[in-house]
Amino acid sequence: MKKIEIYTQPGCPYCVHAVALLRSKNISFEEINAPHGTPERTTSIERSGSRTVPQVFVDGVGLGGCDDIVALNRAGKLDALLGVV
Repeated sequence: MKKIEIYTQPGCPYCVHAVALLRSKNISFEEINAPHGTPERTTSIERSGSRTVPQVFVDGVGLGGCDDIVALNRAGKLDALLGVV
């Protein structure tokens, strides 16, 4: 099983959309609350190189944010990356 993590913050519509997309895949993932100024946000920035959330990681590899995973899904590539069978 792949380890899937998503860094989010409260009130972020892109985060809500990305989480909903992951939930629609019926997979387990860890949602990490990472508002501005928190150690979790610092970790997200260090891992992704991006200051924005959401940020999605699969087995430690960054997939990007909401627009990125939506594009991967539309291209038919997201399921394979997430390990969806």
